[in-house]
Amino acid sequence: MKKHIVRLSVEERQHLIDLVRKGKVAAYKRRGAQILLKADIGKDGPGLKDEQIVETLGVSVRTVERLRERLCKQGFEKCLLRAKGSGRKRKLDGVQEAQLITLVCSDSPEGFACWTLRMLADKMVELDYIDSVSYETVRQVLKKTKLSPGRRKSGASLP
Repeated sequence: MKKHIVRLSVEERQHLIDLVRKGKVAAYKRRGAQILLKADIGKDGPGLKDEQIVETLGVSVRTVERLRERLCKQGFEKCLLRAKGSGRKRKLDGVQEAQLITLVCSDSPEGFACWTLRMLADKMVELDYIDSVSYETVRQVLKKTKLSPGRRKSGASLP
């Protein structure tokens, strides 16, 4: 037996139908509206099972389950909205990222042909740019800025 049942009112159903028929609407909203319309067990709804919705719309079973759950827990108005991001705090701020990029573009340490991610992370801590930083954070920043340690002997360069 299903834990979250979709039973739409006439107004909600009409709103979803209008949303699907509209020319300019975000794809995730249109897909959500289609799923809810197919899952509706009200008097006007087809009340399809999750497997049938999956076959018809080409989405995963988990997508249908999550949408049903969101409708029941958050209500009709919020169920079609995108979930907000995790809001993770960035490890390096803009100044520290600039210091990292400057470090990458500088000459590599003596005895080494190029910087490694671990050497960059250690140097950032050694120079008191930051208390601690992992090489993975360094990698992500450099990837975001399209820099790569070791592209040339003198450090990194833009592609």
